Amino acid sequence: MTKIGIILGSTRPGRNGEQVAKWVYDVASKRTDAEYELVDLLDYKLPHLDEVVPPAANQYSQDHTFAWADKVAEFDGFVFVTPEYNHSTSGALKNAIDFLFKEWNNKALGFVSYGGHGGTRAVEHLRLMAGELMMADVRTQLALYLGSDFENYSVFQPTERHEQTLNTVLDQVVLWSDALSHLREPVLA
Repeated sequence: MTKIGIILGSTRPGRNGEQVAKWVYDVASKRTDAEYELVDLLDYKLPHLDEVVPPAANQYSQDHTFAWADKVAEFDGFVFVTPEYNHSTSGALKNAIDFLFKEWNNKALGFVSYGGHGGTRAVEHLRLMAGELMMADVRTQLALYLGSDFENYSVFQPTERHEQTLNTVLDQVVLWSDALSHLREPVLA
């Protein structure tokens, strides 16, 4: 069965992303088209990139890199739940992406973003990175606005419209993950 990782891309204390990611997982878990797993970057304790050899060489040396690589390699596609910080994604998500290369290749990627402008600028940066990593980013994005989709800018208030858009994102991620399956080689750690 297709396996999709929902990656929570913020590690900041008090992050809004945790409630958003849990909601994404709850909605996804009701579906039968794939197996979904919530992956919290906090659980991996990745330092700033500390691998000597570039990730594209696939010559990892750090235990935390091997653990992260093993987790990412399990999935056929992803949904990144990302905040927008300073017109981009979080440093924690960028760092987690930069640790690996081959584990991301030929996999689909969708986005749920949040911020003052819905996180759209963060996603634009992530789309550029996805291309370099040979990932297929899907068209539909769920953009959540702190001023209207969060009570007091901190309590997420999902609506039926949000769930419909999220399901479209998930539909596209699963379809593209399946379509790319013949391009993926087993990832060797």
